[in-house]
Amino acid sequence: MRLETTIVGSGPRRIGLVHGLGGDASTWEPFIEQLRASGEVTVFAPDLRGHGRSARAESWSLAEFADDLVETLPHDLDVVVGHSLGGAVLAAAVARLRPGHAVYLDPGFQLGLPTTGLRGRLFWAVPALTLGVAALFTARASAAARKGYPERTQRLMADATKRFDKRMAIGIFRDIAFHPVAAAWPAVPSTVVLSADSKAVLPEGLATALTGFGWDVRRLSHLHHDMQLQDPAATFALLRDVLLGP
Repeated sequence: MRLETTIVGSGPRRIGLVHGLGGDASTWEPFIEQLRASGEVTVFAPDLRGHGRSARAESWSLAEFADDLVETLPHDLDVVVGHSLGGAVLAAAVARLRPGHAVYLDPGFQLGLPTTGLRGRLFWAVPALTLGVAALFTARASAAARKGYPERTQRLMADATKRFDKRMAIGIFRDIAFHPVAAAWPAVPSTVVLSADSKAVLPEGLATALTGFGWDVRRLSHLHHDMQLQDPAATFALLRDVLLGP
């Protein structure tokens, strides 16, 4: 599926931005402003299937999300950034996209959801219920954090949520939970940025293992999961060397 894509700028440094679950290209606007204020860039921001202006679908596997991204984004971009779900999609597509550098913001590499034994069977027997209960606790924490976001950012997030096809949530959560990203040498130079909430999507043990395989692991421990929305300036500053090059 070819994705609807927002293209901003016409500079020589080409950067892709892949949003997380419930977002779309519009939610990158504050971060894109940081990029454009600091360098001559061209930004490609697709809406994943079931998000924003892109088409809805009847299936939501991680492989399909990755295929969409490979079909849509130019290959050999200087940098591609993926946040949360977008990070998991990027990890599945990066070997084919071959950007100069991949950046993962709190990527959905290993969700803290049970997948084995009795607990796993019970959890996935009625996922609409169990995921709903689990989401309640996350939603409360996220809502409290988002109250401090700029009003414009809150509006961008709320509008993107209205455009999001919520039918996809169970399928993609299941797929990522049962097919976690394992520690291995990266296909391209890769940087992971972890927030205060990162353990829900990337356990500390995996972060340590990735470092051993040559991944660059950085931290914004004072920020929450939507770090590029909560403080786009701090997120950009941490990644300036990667995003704009030497």
